[in-house]
Amino acid sequence: MIFKSAPGKFVCTAAVLFGLSLFALAQGDKPAAAQAPANAPDAPSATAANPAADLTLKATGTKVGTINIEQAIFSSNEGQRDFQSLSKKFEPKQNELKGAADEIDSMKKQLNAQQDKLNDEAREKLVKQIESKQKTFERSQQDAQEDFQGQQGEIGNRILTKMAPLIVKYAADNGYGMIIDTSQQWPRGPVIWYGPAVDITQPVVEAYNTQSGVAAPAAGTTPVRPAKSGTTGTKPATSKPATTTPPKQ
Repeated sequence: MIFKSAPGKFVCTAAVLFGLSLFALAQGDKPAAAQAPANAPDAPSATAANPAADLTLKATGTKVGTINIEQAIFSSNEGQRDFQSLSKKFEPKQNELKGAADEIDSMKKQLNAQQDKLNDEAREKLVKQIESKQKTFERSQQDAQEDFQGQQGEIGNRILTKMAPLIVKYAADNGYGMIIDTSQQWPRGPVIWYGPAVDITQPVVEAYNTQSGVAAPAAGTTPVRPAKSGTTGTKPATSKPATTTPPKQ
């Protein structure tokens, strides 16, 4: 794809939500009146402020576990469904950008092949056309990229607000006193190393799939994953062609 995801787009929100969830878990032995009142499940303000406000759980466990929040969101049935839909939504724009990139590449090849045959005026005109189309392409690509990442972040945050209380409950039910997010690898993330035995990502995903009631993707469907870095697809170089020279005086 031409578009790349921004996994860090909602990681900060994940940390905030999850941190608040664990705080609420630790405060579970306080009187219920001291906790924030739980609003309707669909109220974003209540969930975003404290996803575990309605859980009267005690953090009595001593185990430390890990969870890859990004992986849990993207690999859930709901995440797969919604991110597939988002990718399809942006296919027309992706094709449009690819067409523009191909046109620019074609014009650059034309300039390289005919540069010695063109007079100064024709060569200058073609160079300006390439530069103009290049700038238009880059602006369009940036706008589309930001739109794509923004909508991806909205999907991730929406799923996270529903998943966070489930993570807290799973931790309490299974004797965990602390859960650490491993979405970002060290040194960007806090964990240098961990073994698979302490990772609760898969059981949380399975529990969330059951809770959401969203069916698994059809067989043969390519899973959608956020790109960690770089882009794929056709993209013209941002610099001028090496063979582009100013008109002769």
